[in-house]
Amino acid sequence: MKGVRPDGTPITVMAVDDSPVTRKMIKKALEPEGFLVVGEAGNGKEAVELYLNLQPDIITMDITMPVMDGLEAAAAIKDINPGQKILMLSAMGDNDLLNEARARGINDFCSKPFKPEQIIEKILIILQSRGETY
Repeated sequence: MKGVRPDGTPITVMAVDDSPVTRKMIKKALEPEGFLVVGEAGNGKEAVELYLNLQPDIITMDITMPVMDGLEAAAAIKDINPGQKILMLSAMGDNDLLNEARARGINDFCSKPFKPEQIIEKILIILQSRGETY
């Protein structure tokens, strides 16, 4: 199972998206592979608040959300923990947006709609860049 470390512990994920359907799709993609979705948030403000308690291995983060968008939330989370890994998800993939995301410390980007294997591959690549093996 791809979402489990060699020691048997699951890779923890926080799913942040204003669409409950997308959050459910993320869980359905990750959990059968052994990942553990430890929390979900529907906007950036909720994500930052939830992050303080959960501190997952990686966050999947939508860009366009109410209250606080994904870029603002990512910046706030990176202020708390500069090493936090974040995979940005969005249907909008223009270069300016991608450059802004990278400038705010986003580790990688996955376009919506995504296939389960795409999101899994991106997560594993990001975490391997941290020096961990899975």
